[in-house]
Amino acid sequence: MKKISILVGSLRKGSFARKIANNIIPMFPKDYDVKIVEIRHLPLYNFDYDDPEVTDVALPPEYTEFRETIKASDGIFFVTPENNRSIPACLKNAVDIGSKPNSDVAWKNKPNGIVSHSVGKMGGYSSQKNLRLALSYFDMKTVGQPEIFLGNSPTYFDDEGNLNVEKTRQFLQDYVTRFVELVEKNA
Repeated sequence: MKKISILVGSLRKGSFARKIANNIIPMFPKDYDVKIVEIRHLPLYNFDYDDPEVTDVALPPEYTEFRETIKASDGIFFVTPENNRSIPACLKNAVDIGSKPNSDVAWKNKPNGIVSHSVGKMGGYSSQKNLRLALSYFDMKTVGQPEIFLGNSPTYFDDEGNLNVEKTRQFLQDYVTRFVELVEKNA
């Protein structure tokens, strides 16, 4: 069974990013274990936690648990809004935490997919490009074209949070299928 970790770049329970993630989970094959990995509890990154010369600061157990979860994943799927034309702070914090220690980077060579959205028309373009830039440092394999930028995201859901636009659902399914192919090639 392949394990996929989904990171949602919004902490709000009712966020559109979380709704998108919840709609994506059933699009994976049945032999995939796909879960949202919560990042709301992660303390802000501080290199003192990982600096062997700093002995009076303990590594938060949340860091260790998060890093081990990412390392045990066969692929990482990001669903993120755009905040002020960039990556939401909570998601950047998670990226930074997974990037240390340098000798054991959790993200290294992990296949990844990214779906971005915004309530406006740009679909989270800037957040996705900034996230891709941050992840490129870790030699992560990424699903290519077409990229997914969902603009006007509130219009995609019914009252229960289900996708109500069939063309968008099919577009996301195609992207998930291509992500699964990338994960399989990386196995």
